[in-house]
Amino acid sequence: MRLTIFSIISLAFFSGCASITGSSDQSLSLTTADKYGIAVEEAKCTLRNDKGGWDVKSPSFVNVRRSAGDLSVVCKKDGFPNGLLKAISRAGGGMFGNIILGGGIGAVVDHASGKGYNYPDEIPVVMGESIVVDRKDQNKQQNSGNAGDESK
Repeated sequence: MRLTIFSIISLAFFSGCASITGSSDQSLSLTTADKYGIAVEEAKCTLRNDKGGWDVKSPSFVNVRRSAGDLSVVCKKDGFPNGLLKAISRAGGGMFGNIILGGGIGAVVDHASGKGYNYPDEIPVVMGESIVVDRKDQNKQQNSGNAGDESK
């Protein structure tokens, strides 16, 4: 009986709780291009969510605070129309483990801190366009790419 209780507590504790194992920051790759796909360098970009704001020039990597809220990106450069992007925030796997195994307390903590959420790793702003990128789509592309590699 003691072993079973210990096992359940251990599983709940080490089940991927983002507040324990994860970082509150996420590194994103920001690029800017024109409508033809040609890189636009040195665009001034502002990224914002409910946890803060970050100003960078493209292309760059930027560390943003994770959040349940979406990330908005505005990029500007003389001679180009502004590029707008919204990156959808998605719950990570640790959030679901918290709900199932941890009784929800870890999920509440991860939600409040933002650690249980992720943005797409790549933020490809297209000048003159307003686009939405979603980590769910990124995961589908990675999975379909992996399936193609296995058939070789």
